[in-house]
Amino acid sequence: MKNQAQIIPIPLESSPQAVQEAEIVTLPARKVTRRRATWARPLAQRVVPALLGLGLLLCLWQVAALNSSDFPTPWQTALAAVDIFADPFYIAGPNDQGIGWNVLASLQRVAVGFGLAALVGIPAGFLIGRFQFVASMLNPLISLLRPVSPLAWLPIGLLLFQRAEPASSWTIFICSIWPMILNTADGVRQIPQDYLNVARVLRLSEFAIMRKILLPAALPGILTGMRLSIGIAWLVIVAAEMLTGGIGIGFWIWNEWNNLNVENIIIAILVIGVVGLLLEQGLMWIASRFNYSR
Repeated sequence: MKNQAQIIPIPLESSPQAVQEAEIVTLPARKVTRRRATWARPLAQRVVPALLGLGLLLCLWQVAALNSSDFPTPWQTALAAVDIFADPFYIAGPNDQGIGWNVLASLQRVAVGFGLAALVGIPAGFLIGRFQFVASMLNPLISLLRPVSPLAWLPIGLLLFQRAEPASSWTIFICSIWPMILNTADGVRQIPQDYLNVARVLRLSEFAIMRKILLPAALPGILTGMRLSIGIAWLVIVAAEMLTGGIGIGFWIWNEWNNLNVENIIIAILVIGVVGLLLEQGLMWIASRFNYSR
């Protein structure tokens, strides 16, 4: 087009004067700063308070040991722990075994009682949460039996089974079943009524409603009940084994008390705490994997 302006580039070789008159523009130096790792601060916020709490515990422990000649110091307990964990799975007799075997025996009893409680408590919670008639029938029994101390059921177990092993599992079963029933029933009641109305419109069977609506929606409540139950079960098994004897971490503590090995008792207390923490954290991790809101 004739009216359009044309731009003709001029080579630098043909305009030396323009090159000389050109100004050199210098940009300001950019300051390069190193960014701190984003994970360092949250890690420090979690680790530092925990270390301070551990240090406070050790200080109080040391003060208590100085005021009592029979109470061991942290260093004496650490030396005893080295000897115990040097061979935790030794077997010197039917009732003389390492701490590792005793912990495994206790975990086995907890697994049996806890598993039976899950098989009975979770379906019972579904029935209570789903049907008002079942809730009206079972809620008075649950309110009556739930406050009873778990150890009060131990003599009943000994009477029924005539052996300490199933009696301990029976006690774990009784103390573990209530949180599973109540949390499962509460999870079923929290399901929006619109979901059930849609199921009725689609004419789903009761089994389909259970599988596609009730179970996914109530799963967080079920896992919460299981997490509470495993903590209670691990607490109760120690006391039950002290009464029944045999192999187990509770009997191991009682045997060390009879031998006045206070260092070993403290080590067993720490082992019980660590195992209980791992059990609870494991169930919390499983619960975090199943979130119905997603």
